[in-house]
Amino acid sequence: MSEHLQKDSEALLDILTDCGDWQAAQDAKLNTLEQMLTKNHPKDKVLIFTQFADTAVYLHKQLVARGVKQIALATGAVANPTELAWRFSPVSNDKPVKNEIRVLIATDVLSEGQNLQDAAIVINYDLPWAIIRLIQRVGRVDRIGQQAAEILCYSFLPADGVEKIINLRARLKHRLSQNAEVVGTDEAFFEDDDNQTTLHDLYNEKSGILDGEADNEVDLVSEAYAVWTNAIKADPKLEKIIPALPPVVHSTKEVQNNFWTPGVLVYIDTPEGNDAMIWLDEKGEIVSDSLDDIFKAAACHPKTPALERSDSHHEIVQRGVEQILASEKKSAGGLGRKNGARYRTYTQLKNYAEKRGTLLEPELEKAIDAIYKYPLRESAVDILNFQLRSHAPDETLAATVMGLYRDDRLCVIHEHEWKTEPRILCSLGLKSGNGDY
Repeated sequence: MSEHLQKDSEALLDILTDCGDWQAAQDAKLNTLEQMLTKNHPKDKVLIFTQFADTAVYLHKQLVARGVKQIALATGAVANPTELAWRFSPVSNDKPVKNEIRVLIATDVLSEGQNLQDAAIVINYDLPWAIIRLIQRVGRVDRIGQQAAEILCYSFLPADGVEKIINLRARLKHRLSQNAEVVGTDEAFFEDDDNQTTLHDLYNEKSGILDGEADNEVDLVSEAYAVWTNAIKADPKLEKIIPALPPVVHSTKEVQNNFWTPGVLVYIDTPEGNDAMIWLDEKGEIVSDSLDDIFKAAACHPKTPALERSDSHHEIVQRGVEQILASEKKSAGGLGRKNGARYRTYTQLKNYAEKRGTLLEPELEKAIDAIYKYPLRESAVDILNFQLRSHAPDETLAATVMGLYRDDRLCVIHEHEWKTEPRILCSLGLKSGNGDY
């Protein structure tokens, strides 16, 4: 092994010697990027993603030297990437700023959980191995509040010689076409795709394509909170009206988008303490259980007129509840859904416990056992979801769980507190333009 490493090192040194010092002026890829920013889109906001922090730093340094203005860099080394997101996209974040950013270079530190929809142009300076990253990157601008008629996504491909070796483009296209359980037809990563392979529902759990790649939970919390904040800002009375609405409240609206299937959106609180949503058609068949799809389908203007519910509305809601409970039971047994706080917390801490072995605190062992046996309290779900979305290290998550367990705020252990039935929170009917399902 050491001999191989030595030979590799010598080979790399020989390459560096033969090539000499790097000449950025001859970097064709960088030159093309500069042209895109100064010629093709000289005034547009542009979001540039790259895999590696070193590449991001290099691009920032070179573009600044070439006179590109209002440019910033966001990597894991930046103290506050959210502040850069606000400066880049102040309108969507409702954060007026003075030193606004036009070009933002970022690693995948900004590919999740940020509103960047003031921009409609995304550039992949390199292609990630995990296709989920492509979706997450575009998802930063393809969000509620996007005003552009179309979103442009440019992707730099490897040089021909490199591409022949690693075959990255073909591998990505093959995986996309293999898993095209699609909704919609307007998202293609390669302009020569004959079938315009779409990426819309790669988040859908039943496709199974994200297992082992990345955290596939769609982070809609920031979007939902932004919608709520803007709503109560526009109409403060809603802050009291909405929380006071009774369970099982329902409404119906007209479907505006031809791609949305008429039916019913159902939102329930399961006996395991999980929030769950599902979209069913007029026959009670699943259209989608993707939170992203459901969130977009539910979106409407405050003055959208309410329609009379369909005669089959409540029957479809009942079917939705049955589908959710069956899916929850099948997907992960007593721990609930795999993207739920209970399952994810238990899995992360169980792995942590196996690593620690005999060094594990007895209190943490009891807390992990409690999570396995009993549902989480609602307040604990909120706390743990926040830490999970923040990718809190094992030690931090463990300390939080032990604190909740110690204060009897972790699980519903007492029988009189158990929920045996799901609680229907609300439902929304979707009717086609002619008033029929």
